[in-house]
Amino acid sequence: MISALSGILILYIISISLLIYGFLKVRKYQKTDLKPKTSFTIIVPFRNEEDNLPNLLNSISKLNYPTDLFEVILVDDNSNEKSQFLESKFQVSIIDNVRVSNSPKKDAITTAMKSVKTDWVITTDADCIVPENWLLTYDNYMQQNKVLMLAGAVSYQCDNSFLDHFQQLDLTSLQGASIGSFGLNKGFMCNGANFAYTKLLFENLNGFEGNDKIASGDDVFLLQKAMEKFPDEVRYLKAKEAIITTKPTENWKALFYQRVRWAAKTGSYRSTFGKFLGLIVFFGNLTLVVSFFLFLFGVLSYPILVLFAFFKFLTDFILLSITNQFLTGTRIKSLLLSSLLYPFFSSIVALYSFFGSYEWKGRQFKK
Repeated sequence: MISALSGILILYIISISLLIYGFLKVRKYQKTDLKPKTSFTIIVPFRNEEDNLPNLLNSISKLNYPTDLFEVILVDDNSNEKSQFLESKFQVSIIDNVRVSNSPKKDAITTAMKSVKTDWVITTDADCIVPENWLLTYDNYMQQNKVLMLAGAVSYQCDNSFLDHFQQLDLTSLQGASIGSFGLNKGFMCNGANFAYTKLLFENLNGFEGNDKIASGDDVFLLQKAMEKFPDEVRYLKAKEAIITTKPTENWKALFYQRVRWAAKTGSYRSTFGKFLGLIVFFGNLTLVVSFFLFLFGVLSYPILVLFAFFKFLTDFILLSITNQFLTGTRIKSLLLSSLLYPFFSSIVALYSFFGSYEWKGRQFKK
């Protein structure tokens, strides 16, 4: 038993170490003084976001980018109340989502695509805030590199609560894995709240065809399809000025269902590397959970438990630390307590995602 647990932990440490190497391999990018020339359509699917949308639109109004080079399409996914917005200095339109699949968000993006006139689209979420040089940084990178798809970073606006700190740690681990995989030329994960691609690429890949029965995954499945066909033209934009901030969930129940929704799509990954890493991370966390209970029942000695926890914590800490420094520039808060809780939380989420249903935007979804 101990040798099996040790073997899994060694595989976990090797995998996370590879992601650390990959993360460091992806170069940081900083915008230059290039004159903006890329036209963007910002697509924002939303449902019952009357409190958040004005904040997003306000941040978009402050973009350091010519207003004639971008437009915003808001896709209303059957909100309880119809939203109305005052005149803005940039072009914004609201359209209704046309549902044809089990995925409201994929349907929303597909619906918006019919109205897109620009070469590039960039998606974000209604509860996000975009930085002033967001589009300018994307534009500069696109002018200097031949790309068809660009993934960007997302971080949380955290209050001083343990729940927020725990979520930031969790998101940091996902962002670290995302960037690290791109550094290994195995990009398999990204965040749809900060994701750009050409309309032509979307059409070439037949959009979300093939995974529209899964409620989430408008980002990762499209990325994995693009990586299969155009691996050299899919990149990660590791730029501080392009990091989008979003709100953490308000309670543990909402967090649990959100993570279940994210975990539920792992089994449908096209990326072999993504599936393998998902399994390794799951079993790496489960190893600590099992070790803890074996210790309680006297099967595993205390020094072995401490040794397992120490090596996993040390490896995780390196990836979390360099990723958090990029995302926030601050130290990680509630690190020890979050790290002790995380293996139990993530293991329960992963196991539940295999057969459980979850709530999202007031709707019930089955696995």
